[in-house]
Amino acid sequence: MKVIWAPWRIRYIEMPKPKTCFLCDAVKSRDNKKHYVIYRGSKCFIIMNLFPYNPGHLMVAPYRHVPSVEDLSDDELFDLAMLTKLSLKILRKAFNPHGFNVGVNIGNVAGAGVEEHVHVHVVPRWSGDTNFMPLLADVKVIPQALEETYRKLKNVLKEFKLE
Repeated sequence: MKVIWAPWRIRYIEMPKPKTCFLCDAVKSRDNKKHYVIYRGSKCFIIMNLFPYNPGHLMVAPYRHVPSVEDLSDDELFDLAMLTKLSLKILRKAFNPHGFNVGVNIGNVAGAGVEEHVHVHVVPRWSGDTNFMPLLADVKVIPQALEETYRKLKNVLKEFKLE
């Protein structure tokens, strides 16, 4: 069994939980750049993960604050699937990853960091994308600043004529 170490995420896990849902905050705001919102669909949106497992780690979430896929309407579920597909296309064009992890964590015991607002993780992967730095130095090497990643992904959307 392979193990993916992500010790840098302990900062997120241990930090005090905000009083508001960061996904709902992003929904309510018109400042996409401030919240790293990549794209807004009819029922869902694409947002960057601020504590990424890898560069380009995206999340697709409904506008509505619900805890599980089971709570989504058919229209919301369709938009969630379409924006997950769009996320894959954007990341493939922007970063040319070797593969992806795509998944939903429902409930705290399943690994959901924000268990009350369901979202899909889309994580680009590359051969050898894990290294010794997280293990020896408790450091994750993310070779690109979030702002730079945001800009790159938004430029791909423009190429797709979706911006």
